[in-house]
Amino acid sequence: MANSTVVPETLTVGEVARRSGFAPSALRFYERAGLIRAERSEGGQRRYRRVVLRRLAFVRAARHVGLSLDEVREALARLPESRTPTREDWARLSSSWRQRLDAEIEGLLALRDRLTSCIGCGCLSLKKCRISNPNDMAARSGPGAVFLPSRLREPLPDVKASMR
Repeated sequence: MANSTVVPETLTVGEVARRSGFAPSALRFYERAGLIRAERSEGGQRRYRRVVLRRLAFVRAARHVGLSLDEVREALARLPESRTPTREDWARLSSSWRQRLDAEIEGLLALRDRLTSCIGCGCLSLKKCRISNPNDMAARSGPGAVFLPSRLREPLPDVKASMR
């Protein structure tokens, strides 16, 4: 016997929160930030089309790899508003991130592999620091852990600035 459960086309804030793992307050924040959209019921309550779940999954993954809210917003703005994005739409979007993600992966691997060694941060706390960075010679190369890839030494985007 086939499953006759009807899947609703729109979801309430609570349903999206449960399915996406985001708090209702985060959903409202992302709506104000222009990352997702809600329609209103006759009673004025938010109703989300199911496609919002894919957008939220993208937001979460993008934030985990270090993309700013502005970058996420710009990417999502490239998706069509008039229809549900297709596989090809998502492929176009993700291809623009490939170089950035490869750099993030390289940085994470370097961090994993070098964290037990001298990273050139100036702490001089490890025995290897005395060999790799005698008298903190790495300070001449600039601030931060200069033996790590430059991507890991860039200033993090200001969260407050990305909310504007």
